[in-house]
Amino acid sequence: MTTTDVPERTSNTDHLHLSRLDRAMNATVRGLAHAGISIQGTRVLAVRGRNSGEWRTVVLNPITVDGVRYLVAPRGETQWVRNLRVAGEGELRLGRRVESFTATEVPVADRAPVLRAYLAAYGWSAGRYFAVDAASNADEMAAASPDHPVFRLGRGRAHRGPAGQG
Repeated sequence: MTTTDVPERTSNTDHLHLSRLDRAMNATVRGLAHAGISIQGTRVLAVRGRNSGEWRTVVLNPITVDGVRYLVAPRGETQWVRNLRVAGEGELRLGRRVESFTATEVPVADRAPVLRAYLAAYGWSAGRYFAVDAASNADEMAAASPDHPVFRLGRGRAHRGPAGQG
């Protein structure tokens, strides 16, 4: 895969913008997740806005590597990444199931194995946002790591019902 295959980052942001088709697909997957239907592990990530304190949501695919769950930001420094850095915690939602978690950002030097696993699992949908793929060598994967924040999820409590109620 060459770097020309990766969508351009805009000059005023550090993340990649979604196409119209991507937004439509995300809306569909989000609707399914709200109904309790997961497509390959999709969840709705809910995190408090760093300025507003309001819940912000986005559809993501958590990945488990060696028994540890992670969130990967295929599009880079998005709003959810900035919010999660400040909040340090969030929720993964699927239907009425809400799983609270704590989040710790993984240092750049430690991201490569998680990114490789993520690309092996979800490269078919998110691979276009990476300058590497699951078969890339260690140096290429390490070079791509700064562009894709990764968060290690700590255990929270699982509960049912509307967000914030337990």
